[in-house]
Amino acid sequence: MTFGKWLLAATASLAAMHAAAQEFPSKSITLIVPFAPGGLADLVGRVLAAQMEKTLRQPVVVTNRPGAGGAIGASAVARAPADGYTLLISLTSHVILPEADRMQGKVPAYELAQFQPVARITYEPTVLMGAMRPEGSTVEKIVARARAKPGTVSYSSTGYFANAHVGVDGFAQAAGIQLLHVPYQGGSQALMAVASGQVDLSTGGPATAATFAKSGKVRALAILGDERLSSMPDVPTLKELGYDSTYYVWSGLFAPAGTPPKVMAALRASVRAAVNDADFQHSLKKMEATLAYQDASEFDQFLVQETGRLYAVVRKMSAPANR
Repeated sequence: MTFGKWLLAATASLAAMHAAAQEFPSKSITLIVPFAPGGLADLVGRVLAAQMEKTLRQPVVVTNRPGAGGAIGASAVARAPADGYTLLISLTSHVILPEADRMQGKVPAYELAQFQPVARITYEPTVLMGAMRPEGSTVEKIVARARAKPGTVSYSSTGYFANAHVGVDGFAQAAGIQLLHVPYQGGSQALMAVASGQVDLSTGGPATAATFAKSGKVRALAILGDERLSSMPDVPTLKELGYDSTYYVWSGLFAPAGTPPKVMAALRASVRAAVNDADFQHSLKKMEATLAYQDASEFDQFLVQETGRLYAVVRKMSAPANR
């Protein structure tokens, strides 16, 4: 391509982006959930999409693109045109996966620089859950067992470097113990592995942990947060027990990097309207998710701190042998 043709094409592309920004949105928006239906990102994404449609006056279509721990859906958004018509709603693992790929000798499926944050929606600590066994009734007993016989205390997750994997491994690092990681294909299988006694530990959100604990299927052992939860006031935090380890799961909305400022402004305004809507708040309360809204600039600052904190944990983890 000659310089003249390149310049003409670049000018046309910029003009198109400018026009899109002026008219946004003029067609339906695709909101990609990089996980299977039924999980936190999917549930939050669907109620958010319904609210955003009210202000944007265009359909916001939720599309599930699961696989590779969320990397398949995320990479699809990273490669999408930066015009605001393809968005991503993802979880904490979104910032972990690129570094996890590097640790496994892989080229990352995407880089964080390929996205720009629109807003954080929810934020809540995970809960360390244990099987209903006398020898695992407290964190102290579990730590003692792991120190006596390293690698014999097991825990489940939805895969390598998924939320439960990183959360429990962070606890193990803080406690100076070695645990056995047992990955499963989905969240329900990972939780049932604890409930059935196949593994000793796992983590889950407050609502899930409370439901399983009340049913007598698991024990809620500790909160991986800075404070106790009002729904489980008798369950201590890991920090109270002497282990400096936390793990929060958040949900956040992202656009491809380079999305025009006017388009970003429209998306941000739409999300602000959504989180202030009584119906949206009721929907989150019904699914027992904790609203913790942050606008783009605040969310961006949060992500810088979050990425540094999580990478410090991830870089001490062992990459899977079957890479």
